[in-house]
Amino acid sequence: MVNDTISDMLTRIRNANLARHQIVQVPSTHIIRDIVSVLKEEGFIYEFEEIKNKFRKYLLISLKYKGNHRQPTITSLKRISKPGLRVYANHKEIPHVLDGIGIAIISTSRGVMTDKNARHRGLGGEVLCYIW
Repeated sequence: MVNDTISDMLTRIRNANLARHQIVQVPSTHIIRDIVSVLKEEGFIYEFEEIKNKFRKYLLISLKYKGNHRQPTITSLKRISKPGLRVYANHKEIPHVLDGIGIAIISTSRGVMTDKNARHRGLGGEVLCYIW
């Protein structure tokens, strides 16, 4: 039983990137699906697909690499808001990740989105993670 599914997903993606795997499997929840769709929109992953098992649902995430040496597109992932310490920010306090090179994924009242979209719409929320 995993208590922090977002942290588990980030760790699985990080480990798959280090091992240069093409596909990684993560348990599917609504928040995980929303985060992965943001990663796809921002160009960090190729594609994802939901697989329904007899007992569970999984997401198969196709990771993206660049160049002949297969350098991962995702350099680093960092969990910010944790179950023991939630981190919230209003639209003026949303952080810039590496001066705009990376993204912060924010859970707002209008759904999960990037820091840029949240700032543009004037929404604050929970800062889930940084990705660059």
